[in-house]
Amino acid sequence: MPRIDVLQLADDARFQRIHVVVFLWCFAIIVADGYDLAVAGVALPAIMQDMQVDPATAGFMASSALFGMMFGAILLGTLADRIGRRVSLAACVTLFSLFTMAAGLMREPVSFSVMRFIAGLGIGGALPCIAAQMTEYAPKQLRGVLFTAMGCGVAVGSVVATLVGKLLLESHGWPSVFLAAALPLAMVPFMLRWMPESMPFLLRRGDDAALRQIAARLAPGRPLPADARFVLPDAQRLDDATVGKLFLDGRGFSTLMFWLVFFLGLFMTYALSTWLVKLMAMAGHSLGSALNFLLIFNGGAIAGAIGGGWLADRLHIKWVLCAFFAVSSVALTLLGHGVQPLPLVVALVGATTLGTQLLCYAYAGQYYPSAIRSTAVGYASGVGRAGAILAPIGIGILVSMRLPLAQNFVAIAVAGLVSAVAVALIDHRRSASLQAHDEAAEPAA
Repeated sequence: MPRIDVLQLADDARFQRIHVVVFLWCFAIIVADGYDLAVAGVALPAIMQDMQVDPATAGFMASSALFGMMFGAILLGTLADRIGRRVSLAACVTLFSLFTMAAGLMREPVSFSVMRFIAGLGIGGALPCIAAQMTEYAPKQLRGVLFTAMGCGVAVGSVVATLVGKLLLESHGWPSVFLAAALPLAMVPFMLRWMPESMPFLLRRGDDAALRQIAARLAPGRPLPADARFVLPDAQRLDDATVGKLFLDGRGFSTLMFWLVFFLGLFMTYALSTWLVKLMAMAGHSLGSALNFLLIFNGGAIAGAIGGGWLADRLHIKWVLCAFFAVSSVALTLLGHGVQPLPLVVALVGATTLGTQLLCYAYAGQYYPSAIRSTAVGYASGVGRAGAILAPIGIGILVSMRLPLAQNFVAIAVAGLVSAVAVALIDHRRSASLQAHDEAAEPAA
């Protein structure tokens, strides 16, 4: 009886129409996810004026979604490996679209924050599911580029939120930008119908007909015998998806290192997203000039993500990550000392912080067996959200202490240096992708 390794089939596939379908669905969800994450920041000044709240209360309202994201990444990421990624992603889109819209109907801080917290569950839960889905279906030779290109949808969603805010805020008020977040609900029925399901999930469910359809789309010219049996490599075969499985087969220490990397990476990303404009203004730049630096930072992030994905497909993704984090530490130190040309330094900072964070998701997705991939990325992302929550507060305290400007950037640079060391300590010999490759090579040997 012929045995067909479903993950090897995806690894070896040429770029087909099914890859375009998976990429476009994942990209669309990430854009919607990025919109919902950015919309509160776009509308915050108008919300503060309308609800008559002070900055401390406004900060709590804005951070409520971040708290929701922390729990959503863990809970929904784990759930996806149990009930299927397609249903989980539909639930995430429904949560963040519906409750972001509901936040636009609130007229006082507490109810607004509750709606944003629930929306945050969906925002945080979507990325681990998408990371696992894109990693599973992408051909091995294009995996890094496709994943990081898809991840740039976060920045695209942020830009869309800004443009919608400029279009609607003055004429229709701040609730309008929240009500616009309901539009992605329209794509949920089509996503449930057309997005391919996770192949290991279908295998556990015994859905041979669906697996045959996917196999035919991945390798159109390959004959598929009627008695063919679909299997997973031993390295990927697990009975259930629990957090304890992340610490089996010698992966315990590496799992802790992944959590540390996500914590520090998101700390750097949110510290710069929140405080870069203020820090550049403290360096003597006008507000308009400081905002331009934020645009350069995001442009560098997109270039870094795509460039890093390209390098990861040709070199070892672990060492690409190490190099990017090390460069981020140097670039942040140079930025703190005002080394010229500043635009180039800021772009380099964006490429090696926000851009590098997308590579972290890609590496985590490749490291763990497919059966627990969403669980692994979900827990790492959930732990990382604690860094995202701490960053605005921690750097804000440093700014209030009126320290020399360089010390504020060095504090962020230290996180990059520690991240580089943590990635270097990950034991890649325990990677599921490497073990599966070794298993496939044994019969040939």
